[in-house]
Amino acid sequence: MTIPKDPFMLLSFMNMQLRDNYSSLAEMVRANDLDQAEIEEKLKNAGYQYDEALNQFKPL
Repeated sequence: MTIPKDPFMLLSFMNMQLRDNYSSLAEMVRANDLDQAEIEEKLKNAGYQYDEALNQFKPL
């Protein structure tokens, strides 16, 4: 799976994938061989963090 490089496109992409296809961020990164720390860092730098209870990235 190729993910967007732009942080705001990445945010939209991640939340859509989490909403439509995965029950958690851990499941998504495992299924697609992605680097969870890298994704979380990119989105944190854009002002977002993963909310496990909501299964989506939300503003800090």
